[in-house]
Amino acid sequence: MRIPAENGTVDAALAARLLAVRSERGLSLDQAAELSGVSRATLSRTERGETSPTAHVLGRLSAAYGITLSALLGGLDEARPSVMSRDQAGFWTDPETGFRRWSISPPARGYDIELIWAELPAGARIEYPAPAYSGMEQHIVLFEGALRYETDGATYQLEGNDSLRIKIHNESALESCGRGPAKYLLAVRSSQ
Repeated sequence: MRIPAENGTVDAALAARLLAVRSERGLSLDQAAELSGVSRATLSRTERGETSPTAHVLGRLSAAYGITLSALLGGLDEARPSVMSRDQAGFWTDPETGFRRWSISPPARGYDIELIWAELPAGARIEYPAPAYSGMEQHIVLFEGALRYETDGATYQLEGNDSLRIKIHNESALESCGRGPAKYLLAVRSSQ
């Protein structure tokens, strides 16, 4: 199931998707809360569409369910080659930080790479728990702004047109540390 690009329907589609992923794994709300570290009440409200989850909550759920954030947000498409318009790309905004994310080449069966366009407002910071699997490969190309990336005890500072390739094993954080938003392309290897 692809989350629609239209903001008015994103929360309802995301709520249904989160409930479906938990149900597919045969987990109760209590079990999902225990695995993810997200409170049962927050999970329940999110799955009913009463609140929009933050990037941090979605990161915890993707790690607990063993799938990438993109797979959690949009599921898996069929593996046939296709052209996707911007209107078809999965779009999501973090209600806490204003972080915006477009899944421009979402996860698909038979493909290992996802492409995500991201915009992190100036001064905003997002923190993620450990990735869905240890050693998750990411490549970032920063097109605009400045971005600080922290993981595994190291800090990487990116300026316009810098790139970073990294394998993530533990928690990570990204912070937009320029005057304007950090705009970047993220490539994620979605399978081990």
